[in-house]
Amino acid sequence: MINLPFSVSDLTELRILPLLIASFLDWLIGDPWGFPHPVQGMGWAIAFGKNIILKNIKTPLGQKLAGIGLNLVLLVGVAAIGGIIVQACYRLDRWLGIGVESILLASCFAGRSLRDAAIAVIEPLEAGEIAQARSVLSLYVGRDTDNLELPDILRAVLETVSENCTDGVIAPLFYAAIGGVPLALAYKAASTLDSMIGYKREPYTHIGWFSAKLEDVLSWLPCRLTVILVAILSMLMMRQNPLNIWRICQRDAPHDPSPNSGWSECVFAAALGVQLGGNNLYKGVMNVKPLLGDPIQPITVAVIHQALQLMRWSFLFLLCLVVVRAVVSEWSVFSFQFSAFGFQ
Repeated sequence: MINLPFSVSDLTELRILPLLIASFLDWLIGDPWGFPHPVQGMGWAIAFGKNIILKNIKTPLGQKLAGIGLNLVLLVGVAAIGGIIVQACYRLDRWLGIGVESILLASCFAGRSLRDAAIAVIEPLEAGEIAQARSVLSLYVGRDTDNLELPDILRAVLETVSENCTDGVIAPLFYAAIGGVPLALAYKAASTLDSMIGYKREPYTHIGWFSAKLEDVLSWLPCRLTVILVAILSMLMMRQNPLNIWRICQRDAPHDPSPNSGWSECVFAAALGVQLGGNNLYKGVMNVKPLLGDPIQPITVAVIHQALQLMRWSFLFLLCLVVVRAVVSEWSVFSFQFSAFGFQ
C-alpha cells in the first residue's frame, strides 16, 4: 500500500498550511482593534531611530548613511526575530508553530483592513453624511479632505484601494510565499519605513532617501504581478480586453513619479473604465498627479465595490498559484523518489 505523498507535516514544511490559515484569518478578522501588531513595534523602532539620527546627525551625507543603517538594522532585525520565534514554537509543538506562523503571516496581509477602510468611508456617503465621510477619509489618506466633494472622495477611496493592492495585499503574499515569515516581515518593515520617513520634504529628505528607494525596488515585481492579475481577472469578471488594459498602462503609468503606484492605480482605472489622478491638496499645497485611464464612466460606490472584488480575487488567484506550484514541486520530488525504488 502506498501512502499519499502529502501530510500535515508536508504542508507545513512547504509553508502551505500556515499561508492558507493566514489568508483565512485576514479575510475573517483582519487586524482586530487593540490587538498587538508587529507594525506597532516597527513604528516605535523607526520613530526612536529617526529621532536619534535627526538629533545627532546634521549633514546630508551623514543622514543618508544613518538612514541606510536604520533600514538594514530594522529589516534584518524583524526577519531574524520573526524567524527565531517561529522556529522556537515549532520546536515546542508543531501546531503551536503553525498557529504562531499563521498569525504573524496574517499580520502582514492588509486585504481585510483595506476593505474595511473603504467601507467605512462609503457607508456615510450612502447615508448622505458627506462631512462624516470626509472625516473618516482623513484617517486613511494624506491629502486635505475638509472641502472634498463626492466625486473627489470616491476617487480618493479608489486610489487608496488600487495603490495599496500592491503593497498591502499582493506584495506581502509574494514575499511570504518566497521566504515565509522572515521575508514577509522584512517587506512589511520596508513598507512601514517608506510610509513614515520616505518623503522628499524636510526633515526626511536625506534620512528617508534610502527607505523610498528600497520600497520602490522591493515593490517593483509584485506591482507588475498586480497589473497582470488585475488585467486577467478583469477579462474573466468584466469581459475587458487585457491587451487594451496593458496599452493604457503603458501609455499613462510611466508619467506617474512613482515607479509602482502609477501602475497599480492605472490598471484598476483601465479595468474599471474610470480615470484617476488629478489635483490634490496636501497641507494647502496643490499637487497635480498625471491622469490615469480613460473616463468612460464616473467613479461610483459600485465601481469601488468592483475594485474590492478585483483586489480580493487577485489575492486568491495568486494564492492558488502558490499552492499549485508547491504541490507540483512536492509531487515531482515524490515521483522521483518513487521511481528510484524501481516503481513505474
